[in-house]
Amino acid sequence: MKHVGILSHSAEGSSLCYLALCHAGSSRLGDHMHPDITMDIISMGVSMPNWELENLAPIRATLAKSVERLRSAGCDFFACPDNTAHLALELPGPDLALPGLHIADVVTTEAVRHGYKKLGILGTKWTMAKSMYFDAARVKGVAALAPNQVDQRYVNDVIFAELCKGVFTDEARKQHIRIIEDLKAMSCDAVVLGCTEIPLLITPEQSPLPTLDSTRLLAQYALDVALGTQDLPRWRGGPVSS
Repeated sequence: MKHVGILSHSAEGSSLCYLALCHAGSSRLGDHMHPDITMDIISMGVSMPNWELENLAPIRATLAKSVERLRSAGCDFFACPDNTAHLALELPGPDLALPGLHIADVVTTEAVRHGYKKLGILGTKWTMAKSMYFDAARVKGVAALAPNQVDQRYVNDVIFAELCKGVFTDEARKQHIRIIEDLKAMSCDAVVLGCTEIPLLITPEQSPLPTLDSTRLLAQYALDVALGTQDLPRWRGGPVSS
């Protein structure tokens, strides 16, 4: 089995990915069994001022340091359960110390597998506004759509003021369900939970649309790589080839 590295950025989503990977391992390998896993996190607070300035190069350098520490710990590849962090990892720059799974590639691959044609995208303001998911979907022949600007601000504010702090309220759940209903009215046939904390707020049973849970999908793909049922990834940061 391969040794999985979890490149963490936000604590809640990373913890969910770790647990999902352990649970998926047990379901396939037997009770209490899973691949070796090492998680590395440098406080997201270090990077938040640069996120607000959209100054991504220092963020990439911080994440690259975590990848190097994962390599030193013996990991064979990494999975980063933070969608927005991939915007920094996609910057041109030196190869990361390990190959990694790209979360948008994982999610859009699953969208194609399920036959979805138009995806609603939920996430931070950067994930909803930047090209990462839209490019990944386009490469696979799938359309993608973000909520309107007012709803984008609401989702982003809830992520940082509540979800990243482990706070999950009925009001936030109600508003996210409304926003997903609006995406459904705009012909989306699935919604990407493109912030790794959102699956802690909205379950598939509560969602008006089928969900693409970026956190748990990433964990499942990481398990497939670790077990050898999927090839080691080749992406080491920088632009993603089509």
